[in-house]
Amino acid sequence: MEYISAKEAAEKWGISKRRVQKLCEEGRIEGVTKVGLVWAIPLTARKPQDKRKRKYKKD
Repeated sequence: MEYISAKEAAEKWGISKRRVQKLCEEGRIEGVTKVGLVWAIPLTARKPQDKRKRKYKKD
């Protein structure tokens, strides 16, 4: 299996490196492993959905 770093995942998904690291810590990316101090994210991993919800409907 091929892996990418948090930085590479961030560029691929259009989010910050820190956000990718946080998603890894929370276990929201399937197949992620930590090698020393670096997160190894499967190349085929998909970006998790944003769990935030709107409290009101925008007109």
